[in-house]
Amino acid sequence: MPDPRVEKLAKTLVEYSVQVKPGDWVVISSQPIAEPLVREVYRYILRAGGRPSVLLGLDSLGEVLYEEANEDQLKWLSPFEHMPFEDADVSIFIQATENTRVLTAADTSKMQMRSAARKDIMDVYMRRGASGELRWTLTQYPCPAYAQEADMSLSDFEDFVYRATFADQADPVKLWKEVEANQEKLVVWLKGRKKMHLLSPNIDLTLSIEGRPFKNSTATHNMPGSEIFTSPVEDSINGWVNYTYPAIRLGREVDGIHLEFQTGRVIKATAKKNEEFLIKMLDQDAGARTIGELGIGTNYSIDRFTKSILYDEKIGGTIHTAVGAGYPEVGGKNQSALHWDMICDMRTDSEIRVDGDLFYKDGQFQV
Repeated sequence: MPDPRVEKLAKTLVEYSVQVKPGDWVVISSQPIAEPLVREVYRYILRAGGRPSVLLGLDSLGEVLYEEANEDQLKWLSPFEHMPFEDADVSIFIQATENTRVLTAADTSKMQMRSAARKDIMDVYMRRGASGELRWTLTQYPCPAYAQEADMSLSDFEDFVYRATFADQADPVKLWKEVEANQEKLVVWLKGRKKMHLLSPNIDLTLSIEGRPFKNSTATHNMPGSEIFTSPVEDSINGWVNYTYPAIRLGREVDGIHLEFQTGRVIKATAKKNEEFLIKMLDQDAGARTIGELGIGTNYSIDRFTKSILYDEKIGGTIHTAVGAGYPEVGGKNQSALHWDMICDMRTDSEIRVDGDLFYKDGQFQV
């Protein structure tokens, strides 16, 4: 029997996350394994009067690209890759894979080159998203590969995903609106404030949020949502962070990351695992060593690390920073082809003070 939670998730994505309107060109990007969710999203787009297009990729093509492509081919981007970002009204990204480690053996210098070549697309995506020209959302389809990464059975992982997205509830949209209202109180409290200090055994970081409002993220751009985030003033960041969970990018797991910042830039980067990959990613362009985002997770129902940043950055009691591109909608000015989130647990012996006032302690908000 079809899983009714898939239909509820699709309906929420179309009607709440991106609010498809009649005449919208809506691009769905995914993989064949996510066909059940792609099909239902397609159905609800049509019901909303949208004009859907579907782009399905194959994991194996990335592996072939990095094995065979020369420099010219890596730097060339098909016009088709630009179109969804430049011309579509709505983009819905449904992540799915049959092998999360398909690019583990790929040449990192080639990956760096390809990532740098996509900078213009990233810039357009950031600009149009910030202006509202492009409404977008991203989610994951619960497939066996993600369940294995999370050390869960597929049925348990499906329950986890649909619980985190409220797709197992009678009225997901009502619940997301309640999350939005609760987070808005935090965003309002932070409005107009200037200095933030994050302190725990794993972090001692100071930064400025002057003129940088926090964004209330529910389930519009990410499904699930549940975070507040901003782009700190780029040259204000000083201190260090030991990230308490692995950071995963392009199939590479980088563990034991330690970053030190001075006037906004990473001046020292080490890792216990895949340090060389970390350094190459940070050296790919001029903006890759600057923090583009600071986020605070608010979803206390996400109670475990899954090796999927979509869920892990929302864990209640954690913060995350992203090196690379900032978000123009919150005043971010840093530009980079990179945007790489890294997570630090704040649930023990920690605090966040804003202009000297206690905002957050041991993973709980104090305001």
